[in-house]
Amino acid sequence: MPLSEHEQRLLDQIEQALYAEDPKWANTVRISDPRSHYKRRLVKASVGFALGVVLLMVGAVANQIPLGVAGFVVMLATCLWGLSSWKRMSGFGGEGSAAGQGRARRPQRQGFMERMEERWRRRHDER
Repeated sequence: MPLSEHEQRLLDQIEQALYAEDPKWANTVRISDPRSHYKRRLVKASVGFALGVVLLMVGAVANQIPLGVAGFVVMLATCLWGLSSWKRMSGFGGEGSAAGQGRARRPQRQGFMERMEERWRRRHDER
């Protein structure tokens, strides 16, 4: 059902106020493809991972254990961050990239329990 003219004006006013209040958020929302956001995060995670490798190597060569541990932690954190971005970008994550953003979600494979629940509901509805 389309919005009335008054409702559309109100929605436009709210949108303009939000854009004026937080321009960074407005730029993020204006991105037409959410995958580009995750691609940027993936590039940043790759750079962070390389930095962690450098820290780890410097800590190992200089015999500075805390620096090596810090490098490993940086590598681990950026690897997890990059993997979560990659999962969301490719649609493998449980909470897909379009979750909560009003966009259509990609069809996801259902797990065993979801299929069993669906069968149970269908049988119950048939009775």
